[in-house]
Amino acid sequence: MKLTLKLQLCGLALACISGVSNAWQPTGPIEVIVAAGPGGGNDKVARQLAKLLVEEKLVPTPVIVLNKPGAGGVIAQKYLNSRGGNAHYLMVTNPALITNPITGIGDVNYKEVTPIAQLFTEYVILLGSNNSPKVKSIKDVLESWKMNPDDLTLGVAPALAAGTHIGIAKAAMAAKIDPSKLRIIPYTTSGDVMTALMGGHIDLMASTPINVLPQLEDKLVKPLAITAPKRLGGSMAEVPTFKELGFDAVFGNWRGVVGPQGLKEEQVKYWDEVFEKLSVLPAWKKEIAEQQSEVMNMNSTQSKAFLEEENSALTQTLSQLGLSKKK
Repeated sequence: MKLTLKLQLCGLALACISGVSNAWQPTGPIEVIVAAGPGGGNDKVARQLAKLLVEEKLVPTPVIVLNKPGAGGVIAQKYLNSRGGNAHYLMVTNPALITNPITGIGDVNYKEVTPIAQLFTEYVILLGSNNSPKVKSIKDVLESWKMNPDDLTLGVAPALAAGTHIGIAKAAMAAKIDPSKLRIIPYTTSGDVMTALMGGHIDLMASTPINVLPQLEDKLVKPLAITAPKRLGGSMAEVPTFKELGFDAVFGNWRGVVGPQGLKEEQVKYWDEVFEKLSVLPAWKKEIAEQQSEVMNMNSTQSKAFLEEENSALTQTLSQLGLSKKK
């Protein structure tokens, strides 16, 4: 009787520590997997999550960020799914989760992981190098692309068909420019692209705000236009949208979280509760606002439906770009 009571009290204490009441609880370290090297957007999101999950006592165990770069995200996806049924493993995702199998990069698709949450969406900004005499305004860029699409070099990360590439490709199509003819150079991380841009090795960079805000604030690079539905605030307030310039090119580069395949209902429910608590934290809201992003706050069920919709939309877009290898 005493032993049973002691075990019940231990279980209650664990639930109180994590702030979540559920049958399943983590019993060991939680790994948050990033399908890229340190310094990129997904890496920053993962480290924000790890910090808040521990500091706010949303989980009862340590949280580790594990970088698994390579093969456009396939290495990380395969690592995640090798932990099938283990809810101690999560992965930060973006549109690459959908685009990789469409473009023939790997064979792990969104139906082979467990949707957990959609956190926020961010938009794609086109930046110019201060060292490039060819890039003074978005008007210059579009005119150059129309006359000679190969004249300007555009850096994206982490690969072709990534969200940054798709965002600018949609803008080019809206301006009646063939995006397949643009001179695009893929880099491993956004940090690598920024180094190349500031060094004058490329003329343009496509990125999300989270990766370029310090350089924008210090005026080290030239903001040209963004794929947001309306102007953002703060240091982005002066950046025009493609939409206001007359081009129907609104595109969100979302960030979400998935688990490996085969998670049980009680495991998914646990993470639903954790991310719901995360979404209302002032510290989390502040992070999202500071990085110029838009909160999504979708649970596992909503995330599953969202990914299905994105699969349809991105399949169509990549087909238009000539990048789809789906039969």
